[in-house]
Amino acid sequence: MADKNKFEAILEDEVETSTESTASAELSDLVRRASDLDLTEDLALALLKRSDLPSQAIEQLAKNSNALKSRKVKIALASHPHAPRHVSVPLARKFYTFDLMRVALAPGVPADVKVAIDDVLISRLKAVTAGERLTLARRASGRVAAALLLDVDRIDGKTVDHKIAEDEVKVKDAGSVARETRVMRTALENPRLTEALVINSVLRPAASTALVQAVAWHEKWSRRREIRAALLRTEHLSLARALEFGREIPSPLLEEVLGSSRLPGKIKDQLLRQNASKL
Repeated sequence: MADKNKFEAILEDEVETSTESTASAELSDLVRRASDLDLTEDLALALLKRSDLPSQAIEQLAKNSNALKSRKVKIALASHPHAPRHVSVPLARKFYTFDLMRVALAPGVPADVKVAIDDVLISRLKAVTAGERLTLARRASGRVAAALLLDVDRIDGKTVDHKIAEDEVKVKDAGSVARETRVMRTALENPRLTEALVINSVLRPAASTALVQAVAWHEKWSRRREIRAALLRTEHLSLARALEFGREIPSPLLEEVLGSSRLPGKIKDQLLRQNASKL
């Protein structure tokens, strides 16, 4: 029995050694192919389709000047789940806007790389066209959509004044208001936008009256208790909407919210009187 166990152990060692040798040979082959200056676009893309492609091979591809002539290869390289951050992020910074968005939304891209690419996109927002901002508002990540909630459109070269009263939002020239705030309103419909991102946006000093009013009347976002509480902390919420939200917030929470609210004093006083009547 002892001899049998010894024999099995030897066989296992041989199998393990053989496996390691095979894996090492395969890695060397992949690295060699990735560094081949005659590598075609099709072969480079075929390599990058391998989810198990090791980072060593990816680094060699990133140094392959011939392979990097292809836009498709560069996008696939930056999107690969094993691409090191020091390879993917500098490469992505040179991409066009929508290629950046495509990489940021790729399912296998590491979270920290997605954040870095989102930051690049956000830094470019002032420079891209209105049409590009609309597309990003509709399709980009939640972080980019949240940045676009603070977007200020320009018409005829002039910055649009977004300090729109509530009755204007509902009554006055609805077509003009919608046109002036189209990027922000499109971003509110982005499926990747989260409650936390909306709250952070409305509480920013740069949040406009138009944004606060749009969120306050939005069919989805205006129903969320945490968002209502955040809106009550802003300076732009109308009296009618403030009183409506205040009625549905527990008294202790409402008092806490109003303690840090930027609402005008008259609106706060009415909310406190309404709150007292609930007790």
